[in-house]
Amino acid sequence: MYKYLLIVWLLAGLSFTAMAQKPDTSSAASKSKTDTLISTKHDTVVARSFAPKKRERAYHPDSTHSPQKAIMRSLMIPGWGQLYNHRWWKVPVIYGGIGLLGWAIVFNSTYYKEFLALAIYREHGVVPGPKDKYYAEYQLYAAQPDQAIYDAQDAYRRNRDLSILGVVGAWGINVVDAYIDAKFINSYTMDNNLSMKITPAVLNQPMYAQNLNGSFIPGIKITFTLK
Repeated sequence: MYKYLLIVWLLAGLSFTAMAQKPDTSSAASKSKTDTLISTKHDTVVARSFAPKKRERAYHPDSTHSPQKAIMRSLMIPGWGQLYNHRWWKVPVIYGGIGLLGWAIVFNSTYYKEFLALAIYREHGVVPGPKDKYYAEYQLYAAQPDQAIYDAQDAYRRNRDLSILGVVGAWGINVVDAYIDAKFINSYTMDNNLSMKITPAVLNQPMYAQNLNGSFIPGIKITFTLK
């Protein structure tokens, strides 16, 4: 009898203990919510735009800056228009190119006169004396055929004329450059991305135009850069 009552009390105690133990649903729900947020945060891909930022064009009109004044200054004195446009760094480039062409004019003119005199001596069959002009040069080229003397004379004359045209062209480029700076950079909405660079260069002549001194002649290289 007592054994059965003890078993009943044990079963009743176990039942009350099981009813008293309630699951902690609040902490489980909070943990589940936190895990969901973390998973959502890590798994979500944030879309980013890779398009470059649009750069606004610089607009800086200058009503007091006159392109006509820049042109007139450049026509009178090379580089004056560039100084007027505050592009002083272009002045050495301009004078370097014009100076090189001026040297080419003097160089080719000197040798043109020399070979012209030698060609006249050859044409008339005259042998200059020790006191005559270009006597040393006549003796130096005595072994050269007449045609070589005539070709050298024509080549130096051509190079001299091309050098003169180069000076005129460089002066004109100087005027155009001053006009571009004055007109577009100071008057219109335009970024400073267009630039022009003028540098001395050496040009290789065609085979038929080469002379005794080589196949290279001085020239001007013009480079336009658009960034």
